[in-house]
Amino acid sequence: MRGKPVLRNRTLFFVDIILTAAAVLGGYALRFELGAQFYDYLPSAYWMIGAAVVLKPTIYYLFGMYRRMWSYASINELKLIVAAVSTASVFTSMTVVILAALKAFTGVPRSVLVLDWLLSIILIGGSRFIMRMLSETTGAGSGVGISGQLRKALIVGAGDAGALVVKELQKNPQLNMKAVGFLDDNPAKQKQQISGVPVIGTLNDMSKVLEHQRVDEVIIAIPSAGGKVIRTVADVCRLKGIPFRTMPGIYELIGGKVNINRLREVDITDLLRRQPTHMMEEKVGSTITGKMVMVTGAGGSIGRELCRQIARWAPSGLILLGHGENSIFESLIEIQESYLNLPIFPVIADIRDLPRLMSVFGRFKPDVVFHAAAHKHVPLMEVNVDEAVTNNVMGTLNVVRACEANQVKRLVMISTDKAIRPANIMGATKRLAEMIVLDAAKRTGNAYCVVRFGNVLDSRGSVVPLFKRQIARGGPITITHPDMERYFMTIPEAVYLVLQSASMGNGGETFVLNMGQQVRIQSLAEDLIRLSGLEPNKDIEIVYTGIRPGEKLSEDLWEGGNMFQPTDHPEIYKFDDPSNLTGKELAEKVEQLFALASACDTGGIINLVDETIPGSAVATTPPIELTSIDLL
Repeated sequence: MRGKPVLRNRTLFFVDIILTAAAVLGGYALRFELGAQFYDYLPSAYWMIGAAVVLKPTIYYLFGMYRRMWSYASINELKLIVAAVSTASVFTSMTVVILAALKAFTGVPRSVLVLDWLLSIILIGGSRFIMRMLSETTGAGSGVGISGQLRKALIVGAGDAGALVVKELQKNPQLNMKAVGFLDDNPAKQKQQISGVPVIGTLNDMSKVLEHQRVDEVIIAIPSAGGKVIRTVADVCRLKGIPFRTMPGIYELIGGKVNINRLREVDITDLLRRQPTHMMEEKVGSTITGKMVMVTGAGGSIGRELCRQIARWAPSGLILLGHGENSIFESLIEIQESYLNLPIFPVIADIRDLPRLMSVFGRFKPDVVFHAAAHKHVPLMEVNVDEAVTNNVMGTLNVVRACEANQVKRLVMISTDKAIRPANIMGATKRLAEMIVLDAAKRTGNAYCVVRFGNVLDSRGSVVPLFKRQIARGGPITITHPDMERYFMTIPEAVYLVLQSASMGNGGETFVLNMGQQVRIQSLAEDLIRLSGLEPNKDIEIVYTGIRPGEKLSEDLWEGGNMFQPTDHPEIYKFDDPSNLTGKELAEKVEQLFALASACDTGGIINLVDETIPGSAVATTPPIELTSIDLL
């Protein structure tokens, strides 16, 4: 096997030798203005050239200047050039001064040393940036497709992300695309240029720009943009028949799912994006960094995103616990690919198996546990009541017991808005799970808390994948009621706020995420249809099937009469636990519930749930047959 070459660019090395000699001669020429003294001092110039051509390229090599790809030179490379040339000039000057002191030649004027340094920066730096200019000129000239014409792109957003898009287009001629302008609402950027591309207006000017200028595609380059901005661009582009793409949102970037330079089609999560609020980085870091962290349900939508975002905080280890081997394997592979040095421990376990949990906790000794494992599908749990109880209630109790037995100081349970005045067994079991966690916090004084939020977009079993399948089949889209509405949040945003909540928990809190305004399911369906390039009730019919047992027209995030308390984060609220049960009473109710679940006594479970949970209305929910559940 051949070794690596000592120098990656020998030509550049020899060019530097020539430029080094030129800088020395140029310094003498400027100092003496090519007069008689210039020729008198030539012998000392030759000595200085000899020292410079030996020392300077050697120091440039040590600084790594021959390992750089100068066609991608940036401000960092400019800093490198200044540092390398300055260091080389200092050593050259010292050598020349020593030689002059030894009477090897007539002394060197100090001004020549300064001029040599300045000319070296100009010549060495100039040679590198000429290489970059030639690279970009060659790229721009060769980026013509089969049709002989570049596609023209309008960039929405003239910030760092927009500048990155333009650079990518300029450096990659195979993309066959050229940026013709930016749109940005910042008045200070109007009529300015970024990498030669002008800012030609604001977002309000978009329709006019598309009318008067040829644009083949619109690119949204604002990772922090809210859904309102994305929707505005999408509506105008659809009206004009122009394709549009977007960069990933800020929460996707935080989760490490995508790179900032990856463009993709606009999807429903973009239309419901919210502008990010401030990030309490230090608090989250102190909660996770260097700690052994466990995520239950690590193969699910929320659990996997938790793993993604936790991994970036460099825990000492990450335990992926779940019941489904395939899901855990997928989570494992994804996290391993992105975080090669992070110790990851995949664990296949059922949270209903207490001895197994005790063994796992005893082996790994987690410091922080995020409990995301649960059954969440409302209609399915209505016909599998005992399963909902054993998984959501017994499973949570087992996790709490394992945490207590192994001195876990921080436990965060992921809950749902359906736990408030539950009208279905899924919500009721999650409410009981909340009560178990909060009771443990009171008993132990540990930082055990609950984080409650509404629906997340595109999770497994949610309405968005269902609607996408129905659109792919040509319709119809089925909606239970035209006035049905729900809270929605993207998975990365929800998990980001869960981590923020975890960092604030001292024990016994119920944190509620600000979900914004509830979204009408019909509007959601119509947006999905339009994003598919179709029209609602023209290309894809929308039909109403009636409210299913256990469903409510809208959801609540807190109990009626319960006032929320602000926290350090504007998107997170805190509530007191309204339960009036003592720990002993709760334990008795839970044991009775487990006995009923063991006997598959659905009626008994429902009655006991309503008796235990204030405001519960599970018993008044009409019964449901498995065959009536519309899963497709």
